[in-house]
Amino acid sequence: MSPVKPKPFQFHANDRALEDLRGRLARTVWPDEVAADAWQFGPPVSYMKDFVDYWLNRYNWREQERWINSFPNYITEIRGNQVHFIHQIGKGPNPVPLVMIHGWPGRFFEMLKIIPMLTDPLAHGGRAEDAFTVVAPSIPGYGFSSRPEKRGMNFFAVADLWAELMEALGYEEFGVQGGDWGSWISASTGLRHPTRVTGIHLNYLSARIRPAIQESDRPLSPSESKYLAEAAKWADAEAAYFALQATKPLTLAYALSDSPVGLAAWHVEKFRSWTHNLGEPDDALTKDEMITNIMLYWLTGTTHSAMRFYSEACEQPFHFAPEQKVESPTGVVILPAEIPMPPREWVERAFNVVHWTELPKGGHFAA
Repeated sequence: MSPVKPKPFQFHANDRALEDLRGRLARTVWPDEVAADAWQFGPPVSYMKDFVDYWLNRYNWREQERWINSFPNYITEIRGNQVHFIHQIGKGPNPVPLVMIHGWPGRFFEMLKIIPMLTDPLAHGGRAEDAFTVVAPSIPGYGFSSRPEKRGMNFFAVADLWAELMEALGYEEFGVQGGDWGSWISASTGLRHPTRVTGIHLNYLSARIRPAIQESDRPLSPSESKYLAEAAKWADAEAAYFALQATKPLTLAYALSDSPVGLAAWHVEKFRSWTHNLGEPDDALTKDEMITNIMLYWLTGTTHSAMRFYSEACEQPFHFAPEQKVESPTGVVILPAEIPMPPREWVERAFNVVHWTELPKGGHFAA
């Protein structure tokens, strides 16, 4: 079945939903604390109280809503899924179509600041001939896309959806960019649609995406061995969220779907630990940015469906077959505050790496 012709889309939150949210925030039951290093067990109560005070008294959802709606948002139907996406046409002689793919706990929202820079580089100190036409879709189960009602919506399925979306928009060839789940989906798109993907750019690559190393291949280099050890150490200390969201997302969803502060704390902890900051997430992201991202989960009721993507990823893990490789030209950026990233020689085992950049600042939410 061909995708349904896209329709312009605007989101306007219900006043009652906003009032209900304010009431829940005001009635928050705060947990106790024990003496410990700040953030050792999660966001400190003092930080979250200040966060909620800002949310109640200074944050303006309608202002953020107007900004979101200022972009060309659309809804279409692909394979029975209602898919939301932004489609911003580039200003230049030959803009390159580019799919920008978010992850968790991000949303399409994290792309909004960079979309104007990519689509109109001349207005931002660049060259018009470097313009992109950006398509920034919401993964099913996230944001304004519909929530999957059955199993199977994993990164391979999403890769196929985005390929169909780009075909429906008239783009036979396109590039893909992603971090977090977006990197898994980008790699999947390159594997499944190699003749259409002109290039891939990754700002994250999970240790779970592993090349198929054969006995005849060269042995691991010292930097590869070091990376695998660092990734395992990070997983032991920081990946409990992954295990919980992959195995019991519904159990967690009861709490996070009922308490906006619970949902906020679950996200804020990641906004701190995955960004380049001086001790608090506010050093890297504004409170408005964090709260709007959280609001897009709360107001769309997609907390559970978004977390469930972890279960889908584990149900059908990403494995390269022997000698299989993503042949699309691939660029990688290394950011110092990111979850442990592999060295170039590791990535080159499975990707056609043509560009490699290491930046002095930045983390998981690169856009």
